[in-house]
Amino acid sequence: MLYMPGANERALEKAKSIDADALILDLEDSVAPDSKEQGRANVVAAVRSGEYGHRELAIRVNSIGTEWHDDDVKAASEAGPDAILVPKVESAEQVRSIVAAMEAAGAPEKTQLWAMIETPVALLHAEEIAAAHERLTVVVMGTNDIVNETYGLHVPGRNAVVLTSLAWTLIAVRAAGKVIIDGVYNDVKNAEGFEAEARQGREMGFDGKTLIHPSQVEPANVAFSPSEADVERATGLIETFEEAKAAGQGVVTFNNKMVEELHVRDARRILAYAEALEGR
Repeated sequence: MLYMPGANERALEKAKSIDADALILDLEDSVAPDSKEQGRANVVAAVRSGEYGHRELAIRVNSIGTEWHDDDVKAASEAGPDAILVPKVESAEQVRSIVAAMEAAGAPEKTQLWAMIETPVALLHAEEIAAAHERLTVVVMGTNDIVNETYGLHVPGRNAVVLTSLAWTLIAVRAAGKVIIDGVYNDVKNAEGFEAEARQGREMGFDGKTLIHPSQVEPANVAFSPSEADVERATGLIETFEEAKAAGQGVVTFNNKMVEELHVRDARRILAYAEALEGR
């Protein structure tokens, strides 16, 4: 998921050719206060253009309590993107309030709510936020704000508080059956560092990563996409398991390892993910 500054028309035009799965058209951090209205008009026009192909389009509005939030949610709801991303969500009550505002503004059924968890209060309420409403389908980690609000430091491999926050929220989101996206990597010139952090996110179980530069798209796609070897292994495991079941075998092994139903479920998920990516 690639953030694109809403006030930058050239960036919004360039985004039409970038191989990201989702574009977050930003009205918050990347837009100066005196450009908020122009940014809002730009992202609404972008969503209505229908020129972004397979890419999901989300509009990140300004946070609750700011002077721009209500107008952002109203305009975004009327534009009907795939999602509205709200920063600094801290409670289930806020989730329900945002959904009510979306519905009052006529947001189409397809427009989901995505929520950012990026404060200590939000982390303590991650489970109730994730489960607050069926319209909330995706949680996005705001790792920069987590570092800032816990007085930590940005370090290679991420500090212990950030890793704890990621793991804690991932468990809460999985309990609610929702999607969770890892935070951003700031040093756009450090390709090795980004690749390592993307792999770390995938190993932890995240569904994808938020990005701040187009150069991060390809390595993110590599990190989070099943490889050919992954697909071959998953296919072989499923075939072996089904053949063994059909033959009435009580113990199934594949590549000298015992196979259980949970391994088959994981293999099917890998194949479904690969199929979805091929169909983009």
